[in-house]
Amino acid sequence: MIKLIIADDHPLYRAALVQTLPQAFEGEDTQLFEAQSVAEVHHLLESEEDIDLIILDLHMPGAQGFSGLINLRGCYPDIPVVMVSGNDGVDVRSKAASYGAAGFISKSCETRQLLEAMQTLLAGQHWFGDLPEAAIDQSSDDLAQRVASLTPHQFRVFVMIAQGLLNKQIAYHLGISEPTVKSHVTAIFKKLGVRKRTEVIIVANALSETVEDLNQQLLDD
Repeated sequence: MIKLIIADDHPLYRAALVQTLPQAFEGEDTQLFEAQSVAEVHHLLESEEDIDLIILDLHMPGAQGFSGLINLRGCYPDIPVVMVSGNDGVDVRSKAASYGAAGFISKSCETRQLLEAMQTLLAGQHWFGDLPEAAIDQSSDDLAQRVASLTPHQFRVFVMIAQGLLNKQIAYHLGISEPTVKSHVTAIFKKLGVRKRTEVIIVANALSETVEDLNQQLLDD
């Protein structure tokens, strides 16, 4: 049984993958789970065992840029994550590799390439298209390691701080008490090595694809 999580906030793209991916595993039983936010991915991973691969959109609700990838890799290091995005530039693919992705698939790739990529990834190999070997750096920096150390609950609070929300607003959105939020904030500051909320925004900014993309995400939210 092959079990995959498709994490993308666009229903049509998820539906296309649900229809297409089983072709890559003919003769194998497949079970596909769908998520439209990083929080939903965490919920699935907590409730489902033996997930073989996570397919993660670069721009997901509940994450800033590569922070979702980094946090999932930190919480579930044994489960490979492949990034998907319409932006498939060398810099983006290189960052995905350096932050621990097992591969990168362009949303504009042909079906044949998608199926080949999935077969390659589930065979335990990497897939970054024509990215030069010299551009792939599998080491992660200190900042990424700190974000990876956040628990799923801390990560959700981290993202909301980066979006400029106050503790009272975070408590409302997450359905928890304000003292609980304050406890999470204290733990986040300690793990990230920061002292104030503006520094959390700087951390999130550093892990975004580009500054412009981060600003657009904040506007969209």
